[in-house]
Amino acid sequence: MKKQQLKDLLGNKIFSAVFTKKNGEKRKIHARLNVKKHLKGGSKGYEKDNLLTVFDLLKREYRTINIETLELVKFKGNTLNLKVK
Repeated sequence: MKKQQLKDLLGNKIFSAVFTKKNGEKRKIHARLNVKKHLKGGSKGYEKDNLLTVFDLLKREYRTINIETLELVKFKGNTLNLKVK
């Protein structure tokens, strides 16, 4: 799934996701896109097609999810299984 497709699908909804971190550890996150309240100014030094910036609702910090390692996304009663078999 492409980054823009995922953004269009999720919109501003709260969602949970399971993905593999850069160090190989699996992580579950409860997050939301388009949160600007906690920005401190400046801009990202990168913008890659496979990275999605989200706001972690439990840790109250921004996180980056690699879409290529994304396995599962749950939102509004829907489950999207992205794990490659």
